[in-house]
Amino acid sequence: MSFYRRARAILGDALGHLNDDDGWAMASHVSLSALMAVFPFLIFVAALAGFIGEADLASRVAALIFDTWPKEVAEPIADDVQNVLRQSHSGLLTVSVAVTIYLASNGVEAVRTALNRAYRVRETRSFFYLRAQSLLFVVGGAVVTLVFAFLGVLGPLIFDWIARHVPEIMQFQTTFLFARLIVTGLMLAMFLVAAHLWLPTSRPPAISLWPGIVVTLTLWLLTAWIFGYYLQRFADYAAYYAGLASVVTAIYFMYLVALIMIFGAELNAALARRREP
Repeated sequence: MSFYRRARAILGDALGHLNDDDGWAMASHVSLSALMAVFPFLIFVAALAGFIGEADLASRVAALIFDTWPKEVAEPIADDVQNVLRQSHSGLLTVSVAVTIYLASNGVEAVRTALNRAYRVRETRSFFYLRAQSLLFVVGGAVVTLVFAFLGVLGPLIFDWIARHVPEIMQFQTTFLFARLIVTGLMLAMFLVAAHLWLPTSRPPAISLWPGIVVTLTLWLLTAWIFGYYLQRFADYAAYYAGLASVVTAIYFMYLVALIMIFGAELNAALARRREP
């Protein structure tokens, strides 16, 4: 079989199973759950940052998260997020923060359900194990994003120090500015790898997961650019949704992001089926 026919067969298999596994509806579930989890997650990050004495890092975490969103989608949501983060969240070990972590973990559970559907496996683990794993994802994600945010603060300081001693390096200043996007992309890649490895009950071997992950990251970047261009040139959601335009726009974008993530898992499953005897 030629490469073209084989690729077409795999793509058709992935799209067919995306439809059979209710991928379109699951993308709605994941997008809404993820959007609702953003605020609780960032509130927890703010509380954790305040606990370690670096309250400003929470705002930088929010900036990292929204860097990959189209500007027209991110700006209204980011403004609301910054307003939330300016409030005091000093009580880390309180019931309110525990509830916040739990709400943020609902987004992880939505991703787990979508991946189980894509890999066609039935969940057999206990509720307490699953919820504990989701909470661990939230806490681990908060720590990782704080570390990346700290490196984002430290990086320009190191560059300025080197530039004072080696002025020739200033010609690479523009290139250095792209490091922020690289950091954000690395965070997304880490999340995808961790989600595919540990959230579903079963999945193809770890070495076989890279095609879906690479396709997901690539399509995410293309979607962010195309959707941003579409909003600039054609869309006028304010005419249809009035004050809800920013929220609806964010939900549309998150829906596309979730659909692409599910398609990446379906692609891995299709490749695994092709390898079977």
